[in-house]
Amino acid sequence: MTEPCDLSAVEARRLIGRRALSPVELLESCLARTDATDHAVNAMVARDDAASRAAAKEAEATVLRGDDLGALHGLPVGIKDLTATKGLRTTWGSPLFRDHVPAEDHSLVARIRAAGGIIAGKTNTPEFGAGANTRNAVYGATGNPFDPTKNAAGSSGGSAVALAVGQVPLCSGSDMGGSLRNPAAFCGIVGFRPTPGLVPDEGKKLGWSGLGVQGPMARSVPDLCLLLSAMVGDDEGDPLATTIAGQRVRRPADFAAPQVVDLAGLRVAITPDFGFAPTERHIAEVFAEKVALFRHAFRAADDASPDCTGTDEAFEVLRSTNFVAGHIEKWHSARDKLGPNIVANMNEALKYTLADVSRAGALQTQLYHRWQAFYRDYDVILSPSITISPRPWTELFPAEIDGKPTRTYFHWLSLAYAVTVVGHPAVSLPVGRDRAGMPFGLQIVGRRGGDAEVLGVAAALEDMLAADPRTRRPVPDIVGLKAAAPISAMPHFMGFN
Repeated sequence: MTEPCDLSAVEARRLIGRRALSPVELLESCLARTDATDHAVNAMVARDDAASRAAAKEAEATVLRGDDLGALHGLPVGIKDLTATKGLRTTWGSPLFRDHVPAEDHSLVARIRAAGGIIAGKTNTPEFGAGANTRNAVYGATGNPFDPTKNAAGSSGGSAVALAVGQVPLCSGSDMGGSLRNPAAFCGIVGFRPTPGLVPDEGKKLGWSGLGVQGPMARSVPDLCLLLSAMVGDDEGDPLATTIAGQRVRRPADFAAPQVVDLAGLRVAITPDFGFAPTERHIAEVFAEKVALFRHAFRAADDASPDCTGTDEAFEVLRSTNFVAGHIEKWHSARDKLGPNIVANMNEALKYTLADVSRAGALQTQLYHRWQAFYRDYDVILSPSITISPRPWTELFPAEIDGKPTRTYFHWLSLAYAVTVVGHPAVSLPVGRDRAGMPFGLQIVGRRGGDAEVLGVAAALEDMLAADPRTRRPVPDIVGLKAAAPISAMPHFMGFN
């Protein structure tokens, strides 16, 4: 018998609307799953069960009164610990904010609450989201749900793990170098990086930068679309949420369910590396094997990539401007309390000149134009979501791939940041396992502004691949996790040593 916490978000919401499932029953099932599994993975790091139970009881009362129900009514949601939640500890994974409790919700959280979502807790993240390994000196490391000794990726690692093990049906995340897509790939769930501005984010220090975005994570594409519909908006707090006076541009109804897409009409480009990413041989071979199972479904499927020359340089410099804006005050006042990833970023960033930043912006513009020319011939691009199979989380970052050194501590994320630089929407879809038995993620990259379209492609692929055990979404061993030793007992769990 399916436990309520294992229901899809779409099905749980349908049952709540029919009075066949109580929001209280659903929340209690989620809390019980968290209690039973979180010792093994350390995903849900801050909770206020009294507040979430009170919200669930009110949601139940609303159903019984026959009131109108929001899109997320009664659904528990995990919020990444980079996003402020009123009355619930928000630390950004930093000892500087260990006891910080915000007085107000971030607008994203406010929209989720307004749609009826119940905030079940905060999910773990690296310090200030830096690095694709979810470890920090406040809550410790988060383990992969398929092997808690391995990396869950990041920086939305806690959200991905919480979803994979059924602690909540929906989670928020954010993405600069792939932080929605990388953990989705490592943990066997779906993560979506939207076009900058689609999900407003008033919290960015550089409001006009499109590198960082907020977005949804879920166990399926329809579930993800349901959450996205509550996230989108024309909020004036984000200058990239451009609008037309008196008109609504971003409408929730446009994203509430996946578009119907005929795969047979699509022209698809297939690349293991975008011509520059240090993709592990193992991953490139698994990618080729997976794609061979379904490339016949498209109108055309070519081995091709846009010209990504200059992507590393552009991302490294432009990313640094965001780090300086976000952390320069802490750098001067509390440098000894910052972790190694923040220190490495700041040391690099402060070496760049105005000429470097100008050149990076010009490179980004050239890349954008090259990508637009490429998409005249293709509808979507398919690639692996991440360059390697999960490694132990004790390795802070991969210093080498197939024996070759990486450029930076985030170079292994270049399959994701190739897309970040040009601002296209992209989704990571779970497609079975790799040869090490770990989840494999397929990145599907849409055209400029093609958020709804690329989600429709992902939904059509997800539906087609679900019938084949080689390509369906993998599910972690919940019984094994319940019986596992606590991750906190593993060496080097807390901090970075």
